[in-house]
Amino acid sequence: MTVTATSRPTGHPAYSQTLPREPQSAAVARRLVRTALTLWGLESLIEDTALVVTELVSNAVDHSRLPSIRVIVSRPSATGVRVGVVDRSKTIPMLRTDSNGDQLRGRGLVLVDTLTEQWGTELYRWGKQVWADLEEAA
Repeated sequence: MTVTATSRPTGHPAYSQTLPREPQSAAVARRLVRTALTLWGLESLIEDTALVVTELVSNAVDHSRLPSIRVIVSRPSATGVRVGVVDRSKTIPMLRTDSNGDQLRGRGLVLVDTLTEQWGTELYRWGKQVWADLEEAA
């Protein structure tokens, strides 16, 4: 079953989109990031932010419980962007620092940690939002 997703503003300036909890949603999330950052004149952040949102969506796809997730792209400052993925799981993601080279998955948050100024989890009664802040270089 294909679910059509639509973008809508969530305030000024921010965008959000509800997506199916499936791997293909990462591509839609990247398009949302590219569109928002282009409109805001933050093109220098597009590639890193697209990688970060891909990892956050992948985690939500793997660990959430309900059939949809929500991607949020906001601009908290003139030179910064915050991306977040909301899901219905209360499991807090953990940064893996082990060096077990046999494991192909599970280290995406290391990439998120490297590319962002900061990232974290905001818990809700029904789930959480994992967010990450990126800032243009001075």
